[in-house]
Amino acid sequence: MNEPDRRVFFGMLAVGLASVIAGCAPAGNAEVPPTSAPEPLPPEPAPSRDVPKPAEASSGPARVLTQGPTDGNRIALTVDDGYNDEVVAGYVSFAVRTGIHLTFSPNGRYAHAWEPHADALKPLVERGQIQIINHTFNHPDLRKMSDTDIRVELERNEEWVNRMFGTSTRPYYRPPYGFHNAHIDGVAADLGYRNTVMWSGSYGDSKVLTPEYLMSQASRYFQPGVIMLGHANHPTVLGLFDQIVDLIRQRQLNPVTLQEMFATHGV
Repeated sequence: MNEPDRRVFFGMLAVGLASVIAGCAPAGNAEVPPTSAPEPLPPEPAPSRDVPKPAEASSGPARVLTQGPTDGNRIALTVDDGYNDEVVAGYVSFAVRTGIHLTFSPNGRYAHAWEPHADALKPLVERGQIQIINHTFNHPDLRKMSDTDIRVELERNEEWVNRMFGTSTRPYYRPPYGFHNAHIDGVAADLGYRNTVMWSGSYGDSKVLTPEYLMSQASRYFQPGVIMLGHANHPTVLGLFDQIVDLIRQRQLNPVTLQEMFATHGV
């Protein structure tokens, strides 16, 4: 679906950066059952030939991406980690059911949760609905690692993503916990990761939250140009996908991958 069609679609269905939260803490929470299922979005067409796939845009100046352009009502929904099998399955089902565009940042150490969905994700990746970026294999604090170990983390995760999902994570990487500096970004850039991905909005769900708080964060941050941070770690979000879609429609936002958000801006 091209951008004008997407705007019209969300407009017809509508009914009417601040602080940053980082980290990944293990725990659990009770699933909240969804209220009603929205109508599925139409199938996505193949990506335009003038939008390079991530691996084709790995050269250029290094930069830190925190906020996207505000034109076009684009919002990038990004999902990190994925150590909870149920939540990963929920996000994949959400993408298949609605056609929504998402950017996943999985760690290879959680292969047990991601690999069962490789066959479902591959066609979504191929047509540009899903993008997968590098978040390292083991989710370490890169500030405490040698250059060699940083490279191993990124390369090992790239190899896993390529093998499982048939795509490259380049040129985007998100440092675990958001911890990075110019030196770390330089090491990553030497491997083709010239875009360090941060965020301008967060559900705050690196820890267990109530559904009310998670949705209050969504209401606060769902604005044009926001890179939204979420995690596939705690089940609270599983009962909120329909509310998230409703909020997107109400605000006539256009969910896109990072590649779609920045491709026309030389990133």
